[in-house]
Amino acid sequence: KVTDKLLEATQLAKDGNEDYKQVFNEIVEAHRMLTNDVMPDESMRMDVMQKVEKLLNELANVLHGVCLIKDVTPKISDIILSYGERCSSVLVGALIEGAVVKDARDFIKTEKKGDKVTVNYGVTNPLIRQTFADAKGIYVVPGFIASDAETGVTTTLGRGGSDYTAALIAAALNADSLEIWTDVDGFMTADPKIVASAYSIKSLSYNEAMELCNFGAKVVYPPTIYPVRRKNIPIYIRNTFHPEFSGSIITDEAHCSEQVVRGLSAIKDTSIVNVSGMAMVGVIGVNRRIFTTLAENKISVFLVSQASS
Repeated sequence: KVTDKLLEATQLAKDGNEDYKQVFNEIVEAHRMLTNDVMPDESMRMDVMQKVEKLLNELANVLHGVCLIKDVTPKISDIILSYGERCSSVLVGALIEGAVVKDARDFIKTEKKGDKVTVNYGVTNPLIRQTFADAKGIYVVPGFIASDAETGVTTTLGRGGSDYTAALIAAALNADSLEIWTDVDGFMTADPKIVASAYSIKSLSYNEAMELCNFGAKVVYPPTIYPVRRKNIPIYIRNTFHPEFSGSIITDEAHCSEQVVRGLSAIKDTSIVNVSGMAMVGVIGVNRRIFTTLAENKISVFLVSQASS
């Protein structure tokens, strides 16, 4: 929940509310407790905490600056949010013997298209191949974070972007498979919080997985599927806390199922807009005007149904 706390601290600092310091202290304490719990060796604990606290001191300075000016830009927000993954990769890298930690910002590059930050594949793919050209052993890479291809400024790939980072690396290196380890038994037929009888789907196609993700299923970050689909790399969704369970596999063509419906998903906070009237009949450009208006107001359209008039 560190990302949530980083968001909370950022908002408080932006409002000039000194309570951001309390949230920041909770983040520091969480890392100290975790380090003490999982690090078996005292010297290792000291080394890891020294590296983590150096990062957290940087974060404290950034938040202090935000509080002073009572404003936060998207650029500063991305920098703040990056500290969660950067700290956790230090911990994981120390726990895995012989692991090498690589900073994703060195090879995951983004560009800005309008208001949206997207991955620049033309720059990213060669950099990934170059970074891991002579790779041997285990590498730990913080997901979710990247950097602008031109300026080098820290950017983020969106909530759930760690899956996306893994997919980008897997596709660039032509991996045999991509494994996403999460806290559920793969893709479920429905949200188990809503439908108690929901069960795990053993096999899905890329199309089915993308549809379920886009329409509310939170198992995989939707952009994750695109890079590996192009290379036909299977995706395995497994449960970290139930490792013996087979989970779900996403491939080009899913195995046949006895059930007609593969899965159900639901989206909250969605509105239906009806546009009608005799003045629209036979008028050229009405759809363009409607969608332009929605786009200018940053409204995403999930589904369109159009009658003859």
